[in-house]
Amino acid sequence: MKVPIFLKPVFKERIWGGTALRDEYGYDIPSPTSGECWAISAHPNGPNKVLNGEYEGWTLDQLYIEHPELFGNINHKVFPLLTKIIDANDELSVQVHPDNEYAAVYENGELGKTECWYILSCNENAEIIFGHHAKTKEEFKDMIQQGKWDSLLQRVPVKKGDFFYVPSGTLHALGKGIRVLETQQSSDTTYRVYDYDRVDDNGNKRELHIEKAIAVTTIPHQPANTSVKVKQQGNVKITTFISNEFFTIHKWDLNGQIVQEQNQPFQLVSVIEGEGELQIANSLFKLAKGDHFILPSTVGQFTMKGSISLIVSHL
Repeated sequence: MKVPIFLKPVFKERIWGGTALRDEYGYDIPSPTSGECWAISAHPNGPNKVLNGEYEGWTLDQLYIEHPELFGNINHKVFPLLTKIIDANDELSVQVHPDNEYAAVYENGELGKTECWYILSCNENAEIIFGHHAKTKEEFKDMIQQGKWDSLLQRVPVKKGDFFYVPSGTLHALGKGIRVLETQQSSDTTYRVYDYDRVDDNGNKRELHIEKAIAVTTIPHQPANTSVKVKQQGNVKITTFISNEFFTIHKWDLNGQIVQEQNQPFQLVSVIEGEGELQIANSLFKLAKGDHFILPSTVGQFTMKGSISLIVSHL
């Protein structure tokens, strides 16, 4: 298969969602509270369908199982990564995710969830919750039970272009008016700690998961280690935000033309700004903001040109 795998996004309506997925990215969203675009997903809660090529109409999970050679025959039971765009039109719940070991036992074999965020755009004075101030598990429990959220939660200002690595066990939440591209382990397990006492259309508060959250939160909070590296490679500036056992995340800023070799088991590509072209053998593909695709291991050499910014991830 010498073509990229383009995918049909799956949209999730959320109590905190908005219309930025339509307004900024041109997606045909299902409602004015569309909070998430699952752009590259093989998770059973939202697998994408292939839009092109000989496997058009297949779901990504089906393709991964039946054609492992497209993904470098990696030794993973399920497709390991998931790419989303999130529109936090309102505050997300304060939450935490388990690691692989905890999720395997308590979430029916689900993967844990380590993730990262690239801030695509945000309102002025936007901020996230990233970590907490408790020193011990007892102090953490007490502050939750007494509702001392201002004392417990650590707030961090953000701006467009910021990158955050969010390991499992990190207490976190996107604040109001932030759009992010999230790359994560393929998991849909979230433990809510605080949801601002919001109610849904039926007047019900969303479920909290306090005991599980206390069990998996890292206490005291540990700042994540990241070491950003930047290199100019011909016409493309490659910023590497992180590379670890879960994923490697790059940003490519291309101005002109490059010729590259696809030397990973697969690469996930999201166009976040601009437009351009991708050429593989004699096939040409137009690229624009909001496109997402996979470069399978079978692609070999490819040429890309344009004035375009991409988030590129792989194992």
